[in-house]
Amino acid sequence: MLFDTHVHLNAEQYQEDLEEVICRAQSAGVTHMIVVGFDRPTIKKAIELAEAYDFLYASVGWHPVDAIDMTADDLAWIEELAEHPKVVALGEMGLDYHWDKSPKDVQKQVFREQIRLAKKVKLPIIIHNREATQDIVDILKEEGADQVGGIMHCFSGSVETARECIEMNFYISLGGPVTFKNAKKPKEVAADIPLEKLLIETDCPYLTPHPYRGTRNEPAYVKLVAEQIAEIKGTSYEEVAKATKKNAFKLFNIES
Repeated sequence: MLFDTHVHLNAEQYQEDLEEVICRAQSAGVTHMIVVGFDRPTIKKAIELAEAYDFLYASVGWHPVDAIDMTADDLAWIEELAEHPKVVALGEMGLDYHWDKSPKDVQKQVFREQIRLAKKVKLPIIIHNREATQDIVDILKEEGADQVGGIMHCFSGSVETARECIEMNFYISLGGPVTFKNAKKPKEVAADIPLEKLLIETDCPYLTPHPYRGTRNEPAYVKLVAEQIAEIKGTSYEEVAKATKKNAFKLFNIES
């Protein structure tokens, strides 16, 4: 019943036990996952995984932290991959002001280029945002990103920002932090945003939900995210699972 919209099964943390991780996810009710690539090696692996498993799909893009490394050839390659039948989105892309590897102006340019490409190939986009909310919202508006829409991945902003993003044709995706006792904003967003605009994710191997916080995350734990949202909304786990899966199918244009 569950659709994990953001996994990094292409990460080195799963090299030893990928099959077991996938089996645990299926046992927990996870029927579909998006494997997100964000540079040359992870994009290649995401495609390989999507080709190997019928329930895995890929998203391809360039991470803002590594924006300074992206070349015109990389962008052209991503455009080529957008034609792959298992590639359902571009990203993750966006802005990350926490790390200083890539200058802000370079990040913004690479972000804009990827939005323009997404509009050209008609695929939704997956947004990475770290300490850059206003600049991301401004660029999404300026570039007309509402034409393709997408996901505000692992959303950590305010209810007001979430509503603004929904107006731009974006879904709000919640992950492990919504289960943290001290995570005020994600809980407020879970309470406020209607189910038809929510998605769920793990961002595994990162952001592991309570009570496994501090250990490696994996897709099976997306069930904990769905259960927490259900509790916050005063609805059933089944209702959250069903709605968020339906939303993902619609966004990624996957036939149910």
